[in-house]
Order: sequence, then C-alpha cells, then structure tokens
Amino acid sequence: MSCFPCFASHEKKSVSKRINDNRRVQSEAALDKQNVAPHHNDNNHKTKTSETRNRNDASDKAGKGNIAAQTFTFRELAAATKNFRQESLLGEGGFGRVYKGRLGNGNQPAAIKQLDRNGLQGNKEFLVEVLMLSLLHHENLVNLIGYCADGDQRLLVYEYMSLGSLEDHLLDLTPNRKPLSWYTRMKIATGAAKGLEYLHDKANPPVIYRDLKSSNILLDEEFNPKLSDFGLAKLGPVGDKTHVSSRVMGTYGYCAPEYARTGQLTLKSDVYSFGVVLLELITGRRAIDTTRPTEEQNLVSWAQPYFKDPSRFPAMADPLLQGDFPVRGLNQAVAVAAMCLQEEAVVRPLMSDVVTALSFLAVTPPNEGASAPHPASSSPSLDKMSGDDKDRRDEDSSEERQRAVAEAIQWGSNSRDEQKRRSKGGSVASTAFVPSSAASLVSLGLIHLLNWLLCYLGLDAHKDAKKGSQARSRSGSSRLVAI
Repeated sequence: MSCFPCFASHEKKSVSKRINDNRRVQSEAALDKQNVAPHHNDNNHKTKTSETRNRNDASDKAGKGNIAAQTFTFRELAAATKNFRQESLLGEGGFGRVYKGRLGNGNQPAAIKQLDRNGLQGNKEFLVEVLMLSLLHHENLVNLIGYCADGDQRLLVYEYMSLGSLEDHLLDLTPNRKPLSWYTRMKIATGAAKGLEYLHDKANPPVIYRDLKSSNILLDEEFNPKLSDFGLAKLGPVGDKTHVSSRVMGTYGYCAPEYARTGQLTLKSDVYSFGVVLLELITGRRAIDTTRPTEEQNLVSWAQPYFKDPSRFPAMADPLLQGDFPVRGLNQAVAVAAMCLQEEAVVRPLMSDVVTALSFLAVTPPNEGASAPHPASSSPSLDKMSGDDKDRRDEDSSEERQRAVAEAIQWGSNSRDEQKRRSKGGSVASTAFVPSSAASLVSLGLIHLLNWLLCYLGLDAHKDAKKGSQARSRSGSSRLVAI
C-alpha cells in the first residue's frame, strides 16, 4: 500500500482561489452577455427571485454550466486509481501520467492525469486547462470532470475515452489490432475539424488550441474523436490584432512554420497542425519518423512532391488500407491537406471550410466510389443497361461533376472575399503581418486546389467552369460537396 504525505494547505488554497476567482469572473461575463446583472443584496424579495431565475436561465444559455468542474482531494483520486498502481496506468508523456480510475461508488470511469511536478505542464498550464475546459463545451472536446490542487499535487479528471488516442490506432498498431478503415479515418478527421471550428468560430474570444496532434485526439467506443490537453491553449487575436505572440510551444513536426520562426500565433497555425494530422490519417506515417531514410523523416517534406502531381495521390495512401478506399475521396482529402499545409498562413483555408469539405467525405457510404479506378470493371451489369439508362447515368454524373466545380469556384470566391474584408479592416500591424501578395497567394492556392479537383474529375477548367455555374444555378445548391 502506497503512502501519500500530507502537504501544506496554503498553496492549495491559493490555486483553488485563483481558479474560483477566474471562474466567477468568466461566469459573470457570460451573464453580462445575456444582459443579466450579477446578484446583489436587495430588500425586494421579488427582485431577488427574478434575478436569480434570469441568471440561471442565462447560465444555461451560455453553456452546460460555466462552473462544471468538481474539486477532488488527492486521497479521493488515489483511491479511485488504486493508489496509482501500474495496472491502472493508461499512458504517460512530458506532462505526466494518465490513469484509469473509478469515481464515487465506482460506477463512473474516468481518466485521471497526474501532472509531473518537474514536467512540462506547470501551474499556469494547469490553470489554463481547468478554465478552458470548464467554459468550453462541444461534442468534439473532451469533458473535464474535475481537478485536484492538494499541496503541490496537480491532477485533472477527464471523461474516460475507451479507445484511447488516435495515435494508438493509427501509428502504434499492435499485430492483433485492425487498421482503421478509410471512412473511419475521415470520420475522425471531420470530428477533430469540428472541434477546432468550435474553438475558432464559436468561442468568444476565439481559442487557439496550439497542440493538435494524433496523441491528443481521443476516441470513444464508436471512434468519435475529442480534442484533449488544453494546457497550451491561448486566446486568439481580437479586434485589429492579427496574431498573438507567444513562446514557441507544441510538438515538432506539427507546428506551423511561421509560428516556429517568429512566435506569432494565429488561428491558421492550428489549420497547419490539422493538415499534418490529416496527412497522417491518409498515409499512416508519423509527422516525424527518425526510423525512415533522411529524406522521408519529415512527413510534410516527404509529401510536397506528391502534392505537385495529382496522378501520384493514390501512392500516398496508407499501405495498410490495401487499396480499400475511394480514389476520388482520397484525392479530395489530399487536396484539403495540401491547402492546410501551405507555407503562407493567409493561403490556408478556414476551419469552417475544412469541416464542410471533410463532412462530405465522411458521410459517403462505403459502396460509393470503389477503390478500383475503373468503374466499368467494377459494375458487371453496366453493359446490360439500356441506352436511355446509360444516357441518364452519364448526364447525372456530368451534372454532379459540373456542380462540384462550380461550388469549388464559389468556395474560392468566398475565401478571397473574406481575405479582402480582413485586409481592409486591418491596422498597420496587420499590413506588416499579411504580405502584399496575400490576395494573389490566396488566388494561386485556390487555383491549384481547383486544378487538382478538375484533374481527377476529368474536366477542363476553361471549358466547363461556365457549365458548372449553370448546373449549380439549376440545382439551387449552396452546399460545398466536392472539396
């Protein structure tokens, strides 16, 4: 039986007070947004009751409870993990160790992260994670159940994700573990993208995750992904600011090049990291793999020549897929990854656009778009079709391709308009941060993406763009379906 020393209580009180003070401020701020004043003493009982009711309603609207995290004692968590025995260990890293535990009467499983007192995550990162996960709630963000700040012990209690991390299923496969299917990979990519979209577009102010990697994407029993480890998260730029400056943190191989060079962090830094993860899902390769030949150790560098030649896209697929993937879907996924991995941050797409693109890939049924690139050989009954059926099939296919091109063009136009709007609204600092060629870079990047789309769709850009626009007008569709 392990013995746990008692620690002085003053530090616990200090940390807990800072957490509670910050959470109180955040809670009152959320109430202010709903035009509800914080509760004050008042002789009028009816006013008190009304304010309390309004405040509770506003708190519900602001999220699933702004002050949701419980506080645990060290002894409670020691009991939950059987005194942190080896048999309860789920994994470990630079921040500490993660154990599986059971809370209360043993009915609630949880993942309990015990931070290393000499590790990478200090008090600041601990506070950031508690506050972030107490205030941010989304189906693709891991839920924080509570925390412990006894003495110099720092522990975080999360919901238990039964399948572990994406890294476990993609990069650290054991012989008895089945590789992820193509559609499961796209499902995971889409969920992770939705989590980032929430942080970037729904949180106010926006949040830069800063540490997206395969080991930080956790999976439940149905392979639904959730982002975890928010210790490095930072509030994004607001107003006229184009970036926030920060000491370079994160994981080598996933960091955006401009952030690694300058320490200037933007939402597009997360987009780059997502591109690396998407590339890992496509290829089954690590972001950095020192066991490979020198020219193949950096995944992004290895992929660059492939990005320039769409005919080589299928060669990038994970060999463990054994060719079981839709070629068109693979081409689309590679095109999205390539856009996310652009050297210039302004060229990278918004996460909302990435979500739209990947959502289309994730919902494609498995019997759509067989892995074989020759539809004639994969459809024995095709020759038996009547001439009218064939014509109708060809017409539908042609209209679908044309609509895809038209909507890709529309997506590009929207992205350019967004970039112009941001450039006009920027300050002098914004002009210095965004290159003068930003607009042309955006156009160039989108043209490359469109060319890739046209290549595998078998269309000519100049000849079919107009037809595609007409097809889009006829269909009345405004949803991006092909990127």
